[in-house]
Amino acid sequence: MLKRIILAIALALPMSMFAQKFGVVNLESVFQAMPETATMNNQLEETSKKYQSEFQQLREELNKIYAEYQTISDDPNTPQSIKDRRIQDIQEREQKVNQFGETARQDLDRLQQQLIAPIQQKITESIQAVGSEGGYTFIFPDEQSLLLFKGATVVDVTADVKAKLGLN
Repeated sequence: MLKRIILAIALALPMSMFAQKFGVVNLESVFQAMPETATMNNQLEETSKKYQSEFQQLREELNKIYAEYQTISDDPNTPQSIKDRRIQDIQEREQKVNQFGETARQDLDRLQQQLIAPIQQKITESIQAVGSEGGYTFIFPDEQSLLLFKGATVVDVTADVKAKLGLN
């Protein structure tokens, strides 16, 4: 009896492997087709322009201070302590400008992650739904190279995922 069970399992296991169905999805295509992506890009661009405007204003202030320093540094009657104070002011301003630039980059990265998370979640849920409905064992991003055994079925499910999301 035990030998028959083991034999049945041994025969069924390879057959079940051949029945597996695999899918691939072009995530970039799905992501770009979503209207939320355009909204996200617009919001990021708008925020980026605000940071760029502020950064430009800070750079102009720094350039103005530097130009003022150049006029007094050429004057032999200007005391060294005034020149030193102006140099220190320029260095401090430049450090603030650089710090602002770094903070702006970090803020934009954080905003992008915050905006992209619900889009990624929606895509993931759609892929899972397509996988369940289609009986797929795995759905891989099409960017990955797959080494599958002979007899495996690989189907591009990008159109199904887009349809599940209501995209054309």
